[in-house]
Amino acid sequence: DLHLSIRRQRQMCIRDSFMNQSKKINLDVLIAGQGAAGFAAGLYSARYQMKTAIAGQDFGGETAIGGLIENYPGNIEIDGFDLMLEFKKQVTELEVPIIEDNLKSVSKTEKGFFCQLNNGQEIETKTVILAIGRERRKLGLKNEDEWTGKGVSYCSTCDAPLYKNKNLAVVVGGGNAAVEGAILIAKYAKKVFLVYRGEKLWRPEPILLETLNKTENVDVLLNNNVIELIGSDFGGLQKIKFEKEHNNETEYTVDGLMIEAGADPRIEIPNSLGIDLDIETNEVVVDKDQKTNIDGIYAAGDLTNGSNLKQTITAASQGAISALSAYNYCLENKN
Repeated sequence: DLHLSIRRQRQMCIRDSFMNQSKKINLDVLIAGQGAAGFAAGLYSARYQMKTAIAGQDFGGETAIGGLIENYPGNIEIDGFDLMLEFKKQVTELEVPIIEDNLKSVSKTEKGFFCQLNNGQEIETKTVILAIGRERRKLGLKNEDEWTGKGVSYCSTCDAPLYKNKNLAVVVGGGNAAVEGAILIAKYAKKVFLVYRGEKLWRPEPILLETLNKTENVDVLLNNNVIELIGSDFGGLQKIKFEKEHNNETEYTVDGLMIEAGADPRIEIPNSLGIDLDIETNEVVVDKDQKTNIDGIYAAGDLTNGSNLKQTITAASQGAISALSAYNYCLENKN
């Protein structure tokens, strides 16, 4: 196929240019983020024959650390990391360069945008797609990162079915996400503890609180902190140590820990560009075409207010939409 050959030759030239960091790269679209939104944007951008590159250090985003996924169409079940490998494979088959480094800065120019990566690489691009996601709030405990996907999770919606017939699951947090997570996991697990450090849950919606109170296999433990994760590198999480007020410590053997303490959109770059943020959620405001208020800048995935459903499928769809929007922008401004 002639078009495929031309497209691959163009992308290979871009990829080769990145081997020489002293050379400034010119692109049609730079995609920031190696998650579902970023890979989908890269796939569609390459197919639109745009000069495309993806930059990001965290392979796979939230999906890659989500453990087993049972709600992605076309796969009855698949590990999130493996799913992201499939996403990446499609992109690399089209010779899209993937730079294992984060975007440091973006500034507006007469012809588009001047971007810098943390490694000093300079890129001039006509458009930018921000798919940099969110930063999960963590407990900051030893082995928390190492055991993510091995007993430690951050997404109740993704992982609740994994607790089917399990004896004990622990959800940490006091807001809506934690309450919703406890209720959802309770449909699968025999027993769930909802643990929160405060004297009362942090303003969950009344209807959620009512449902929680009716859920018999959920125990709410207030004034409690998770202070230690116990297990092994091979088997992952096995026990959790709680500390209640007055230094009373208790250990529980558990089948899983769900941390639903919230997540914060990565807004340093959006703020530097003057991109509009949602007042309540701090998410990047986008329209139905994933456009921000800055011409030529698009955003997709968990960074945005585009959907309340923060899932792989919605991130991927938004990435595809943002690529189409970037393509149309380049056509409209080709001179």
